[in-house]
Amino acid sequence: MSNFEFIWVIIGAILIWLLIVSFLVYRYIAHYNRLIAIGGKENLQTILETILTKQKETDEENSDLRNHLNLIQEKSLLHIQKVGILRFNPFEDTGGDQSFVLAILNGKNSGIVLTSLHSRGTTRWYAKNVKEGKGIDHDLSKDEEKAIHDALIIN
Repeated sequence: MSNFEFIWVIIGAILIWLLIVSFLVYRYIAHYNRLIAIGGKENLQTILETILTKQKETDEENSDLRNHLNLIQEKSLLHIQKVGILRFNPFEDTGGDQSFVLAILNGKNSGIVLTSLHSRGTTRWYAKNVKEGKGIDHDLSKDEEKAIHDALIIN
């Protein structure tokens, strides 16, 4: 290869290199100009400071939202979440399962158990307090315990 050809190869390589570098510089300048246009600021430092300020505000907002969500979750445990019902026939002289036990519990497995005993002449209602799945004022019958168990398993 002659010196003349060698010089043209080098000039060609330099031109290709200049085109690649020019393209990259153009892309970076275009991106910078878009940032400035969006930010409405004069320089990149001001835009970055604005982004950092907004990021800090967003982090504080997220923290407040997490705290609020935790409070809502705690309060939601106090609402009715678990219900179990059991129908049964406690007396031989009545037909069908007219009597029932209704367990109404919150997220902490506390609430009430309502029992309705139906006989030929009367219907009696009983209410018992439940805390953490156990009767607290009175002993629970087997049917009441089963209604609580059903409420805990189903829900």
